Amino acid sequence: MVTSNLQQTRSTLIGFTAVLMWATLALLTELSGPVPPFQLTAMSFTVAFGLGVLTWIRDGGNPVQYLRLPLLVWGLGIAGLFGYHLCYFIALQNAPVVEASLIAYLWPLLIVFFSALLPGETLRWFHGAGAIAGFLGAGLLVTKGQSLSFEAQYAKGYLAAIACALIWSSYSLLSRRLGAIPTNAVGGFCGATAILAWICHNWFEVTIWPQGNAWIALLGLGFGPVGLAFFTWDYGVKHGNIRVLGALSYLAPLLSTLLLIACGQAVATWSVAIACLLVVGGALIATLDFWRSPSHR
Repeated sequence: MVTSNLQQTRSTLIGFTAVLMWATLALLTELSGPVPPFQLTAMSFTVAFGLGVLTWIRDGGNPVQYLRLPLLVWGLGIAGLFGYHLCYFIALQNAPVVEASLIAYLWPLLIVFFSALLPGETLRWFHGAGAIAGFLGAGLLVTKGQSLSFEAQYAKGYLAAIACALIWSSYSLLSRRLGAIPTNAVGGFCGATAILAWICHNWFEVTIWPQGNAWIALLGLGFGPVGLAFFTWDYGVKHGNIRVLGALSYLAPLLSTLLLIACGQAVATWSVAIACLLVVGGALIATLDFWRSPSHR
C-alpha cells in the first residue's frame, strides 16, 4: 500500500509538470509574434508530434504500431487536443476575451467535481472548497478585478467556451478510464491535431511566418506547453491523484501572470495579490489528503 501511494504521488508530480509548462504558454505565445492562431497551433503540434516519434523510436519497434489504436481512443484524443483548441478560437472570435477565457477555465473545477464519478474516487469537502477558491483566484487574474458583462449577442462565443471546459475536463477524466492505453499514444493525437490545424489554417488564415527569435519561442511552445505537457498530463491523470491535479491546475494562470510580470509584459496589481492568496490557499486546501502520510489517508 505504501509503495502504491508513493507511485501515485510520483505520478501526480509528473502530471503537475504539465501545469508548470502551461504557465509559460502566454509568454511564449506573446514572444512568437503575430502568427495566426491555427498556424501557431499547427506548427506547435508538429513539433509535439516529432517528440512523439522520438518516444516511439526510443521504445523500439515499427513506429506505425503506435498508431494502431481503437477508434474510441482516436476519437477521444483528437476531440481533446484539437476539439479544445478549435472551440477556444471560436470562443475568442465570438465573445469578449475576458468572459470567454473565464468560462473556458471552468475545466479544473469540473475535473475535481466529476472525479467523484470515477471508480475508487471520493470527493471530500476540501477538494471542492479548494477548487472553488482556485477558480475565484483565476477569475480575478482574468478579469483584473473588473466587473463581467455577459450579453446575449455573444451567446455563440459563450457556448464555445463552455464546450472548451467540458471537452478538456471530459478528455482528462476519460483518459483515466483508458489507463491501459500507453502515454506515448499522445504523439499520434498531436500528429492528427497538427494536420487538422494546418487544414483550418489554409482555409481561414493568411500565413505569417515567425521572424528571428520568434522561432525560438515557437519551438519552446512545441517542446513545452503544446508538446511535452500533454504527455506528462496524460500520465498524471491516468496514474496520479486526478482531484489534486485538477485543483493545482489553477496555479497555471497565476504562475503565467507572475512570469509575465517578471518579464515586463504585465503589471503587478492588488487583484494579482489577492488572486495569489486565493489560488495558493485553494491549492493547499484541495490537496490536504495528498500531503498526509499514507497511513492517515
